[in-house]
Amino acid sequence: MKWIQLPLGPLQTNAYILENEQNECVIFDPGEEGDKLISYLQDRQLKPLAVLLTHAHFDHIGAVDAVRDTYTIPVYIHKDEKEWLTDPSLNGSELFMMSESIRVKPADYVISGEEQLEIGSFHFTVLETPGHSPGSVSYYCKEAEAVISGDVLFQMSIGRTDLPGGSFNELIESIEEKLFTLPDDTAVLCGHGPETTIALEKANNPFLS
Repeated sequence: MKWIQLPLGPLQTNAYILENEQNECVIFDPGEEGDKLISYLQDRQLKPLAVLLTHAHFDHIGAVDAVRDTYTIPVYIHKDEKEWLTDPSLNGSELFMMSESIRVKPADYVISGEEQLEIGSFHFTVLETPGHSPGSVSYYCKEAEAVISGDVLFQMSIGRTDLPGGSFNELIESIEEKLFTLPDDTAVLCGHGPETTIALEKANNPFLS
C-alpha cells in the first residue's frame, strides 16, 4: 500500500491518494484543481472507491464534487461539519475567497464518532481530533503505517486555532491524546507542507511537550 501527495490550489493544500496493489484508491481532501487530480488518477489507471475529508474548510473541499461526479463514489465527513459543505459562511470561502464561494453537495456518509471504516480492502481507524475545527478527524491506516491528519499536526508546527470553532487547548489535547498514542514510526500526512512522523514531532515540535 502506498500514497501520493498532490498539493492543489493557491494554498497548496495536500490531497492524498492511498492506493493498493489492485489499483484501487481512496482520496483524501481534494481541495481544488479537480482536473489535475482526475488526470493523475486516469494516467495511473486508478479506481477511486471513496473521498474522505479530514475537515470541511474550503481549501480541502473545492474539488469534491468533480471527483465524486466523475467516479460516482461516496464522500465521508464528520457530523459536526456536515453542514459546512453547503454553507460558504461555515467553510470559510465566503470570508477568504475573493471571487467565488464554495458549495459542495451533502456528504454521502456522516461519521458520527470514532469508528472503524472498511472501504474495499482499506481499513481506517477514525480519530476525532478537533481544535483546528470542531469536526476535524484523522484517519489512521495501520497497513500503510500512516495517519492522514489534515490541518491538525504539521512538520514542526500545528494547525491554526483562530478560525470559528477552533481551540488551542483542544488541538493540543487531540494531538497528545490521539495522534501521539500511535506508533512512533507512523507517517503523518499533513494538510499542508511536507510529511513527518509521530516520533519526530514528539521529539522536536516546539508547540508540544
